Formats: sequence, structure tokens, C-alpha cells
Amino acid sequence: MSTSLAKGGNVSLSGRAPGLTAVTVGLGWQADTGYDLDASALLCDASGRVPSDDCFVFFNNPSSPEGSVRRIAGGSPVGGDDQQILVDLDRVPGQVEKIVFPVSLYEGAARGQSFGQVHRAHIRVLDRDSGAELARYDLTSGRLSGETALVFGELYRHGAEWKFRAVGQGYASGLAGIAADYGVDVLRGTGSGPADPGAPAPVPPVPPALTVVPPPPLPPAFAPAPESIGSPAMTCFFDPAHGPGQTTVTWSPQWGVPRPVQACPGCAQRVQTTPPPFYTPPQQGYPQQGYPQQYGYGQPYGDHHDHGQHQEGGRRFGAGALIGAGAAGLIGGALLNEAFDDDEPDVTVNNYYED
Repeated sequence: MSTSLAKGGNVSLSGRAPGLTAVTVGLGWQADTGYDLDASALLCDASGRVPSDDCFVFFNNPSSPEGSVRRIAGGSPVGGDDQQILVDLDRVPGQVEKIVFPVSLYEGAARGQSFGQVHRAHIRVLDRDSGAELARYDLTSGRLSGETALVFGELYRHGAEWKFRAVGQGYASGLAGIAADYGVDVLRGTGSGPADPGAPAPVPPVPPALTVVPPPPLPPAFAPAPESIGSPAMTCFFDPAHGPGQTTVTWSPQWGVPRPVQACPGCAQRVQTTPPPFYTPPQQGYPQQGYPQQYGYGQPYGDHHDHGQHQEGGRRFGAGALIGAGAAGLIGGALLNEAFDDDEPDVTVNNYYED
């Protein structure tokens, strides 16, 4: 006789059927036309999550990797079951601690459907070899409202036994919410249903071509302005009446530091050809034709005089003037000698004191 369970109840299948090796899990419901319900299975390890996405058995992945859990192809309901899942208990991997059986409404939220409109939902466990029903859980539709997915029940290990528990936990987020809780990552982001593993991967959008912007032109290399030589705005340094200074020459004054000056062509030539130490521009009283040369080093006045290059207009002194100057010097010297003559007697100072 089958054991009927309430929500949260459990039963030992191994105790009900000693030597049990395989079971058939049947799931059924009644719904109006247009409701598309799908049963699935999740093989979970001790952490309560699937070891890999291959451990999620649904219509696009009808078998677990080792084949211990398989969906039976759809067809006419069998014994009141709309869908059935076969479980070979002896072939279930050792790391799998429980097998969870959810049922979901495909695109339930988009279609405005929920388990509140689904009636007479049930899950039952049968001995596959004998076909005997071992346990059954009938869900009460009156307690459901906006759920679009529902965990009906689960098989789990208890030591060396296999047991069955009635769960009845609903999810408003659909099968995607259940899969996320159990660590599955193969569902669509919309949560409306499982993704098709055989579908081609979406082609990522081609990024727009990069527009190469040429760099701005480099500024022209700095070139210092050429030195202005002989600027028309400057007049001749030695005589502004000569007009603009068109040539830069180095002028060495007698008691100064050499420095560049602007000169007219004539003055520039004379500066460049005058022997050191310096060149003196023409002054008032000099002849206007040609500038006289200053006496250079090693050129005594007599040499210039012999060549007829003495200065005209210079000051000359007569013989009478020279005699008068000499007499004045003699008289002045006598007066100074008289002033400094000392007529006072010598005084002897005694530095010794007598008692």
C-alpha cells in the first residue's frame, strides 16, 4: 500500500521495498489549454547544489552524464502522470546526496499563468521493477497563487537508504529561480524557461570601427630672429649727421670696455683700420676732409709732425710767456722755504724727576 504524505513528510523507500534498485517518479496535474508544464530533475551534492550544469535534467538535457536519471519521452499520461523520470539508484554517483524534482510553467509570467490555476498536482514514487506505488504527495492548489515554478518532492540518501520527502515549495521567479538556488547557470536571463544548449551562440555585436584622428601638426621649430645689422632706424654712433648706421663694429674707448656700435660705412672703415688703443670721432675744429688718426703705440709726436700730420689750430706759447712762468716759480719757491724755516731754539726735555 502507498504511503500518502503531507507537505514536509518523508518515508523510507528502502524500508518499503527492500532491495530497491530503481524507481519511477511520476508527476501529474490538471490545467487549462495553453498551459505548458515541464518536469525536471536536479542532482545535488552535499552542498545542496549541482556539481555541474550537466546534472540538470530537463527537456533540452534529458539525461544525467552517467545516465542514472532520465526523462521519459512525452506522450499520453500513464497512470495519471503527465511526465515521468526514471532513477537508477545503484548508478547515482556517490557525490550526489539528493535528487530534486521541480515543475515549471513555460513562460508563465509572460502569459499571466501561475500554479494558482493548476489543479490536482501530485508526485508519486513507484518501484520500477514491480510497478507498485511506494509514496505519494498531493499538492493543494488552494494554497498557491502567483508561483510559476514548484518543487514537488525529492529523493535523498539517509545512510544506506533512499528516502522520499514531500516539499511543495513555490517560486514566483520560475524555473530560473529554482535553478539559481541550486547553482545552475544554463537558463535564460528572463527566467521564462531553459535555454537551448544546441542553439548557436549569439554573435557579439561588432564594435564600431575606430576613427583614427591624426595628431595636430607640430609647431615649427623655434628659430631665433637674425641679428639686425645696420638697422636703418639707428644713426651713426660717431656722428648722427652721417646718416643711418649700417655696420656693427667693435669700438674700444681709451678708458672703457669694448662694445658693439652702429656706424656709417666711412666711420666703420676707420674704426677697423685705426691702430689701438682707440678711435676718436672728429671733433669741432678738425678739418672736414678726412678724420685725423690718433697716435698709436710706438708713434711719438715727432714722427707725426715730420710727416706733416700735426694738428692745425692747436695752442702755441711764446718765449715771453715761458720766461714769466719760470720767474713766478722761483719766487713762489722762496716764499715757501721762508714759511717752513724754524727759528725757535732747541728745547731739551728732562724726563727725570728729582725728589
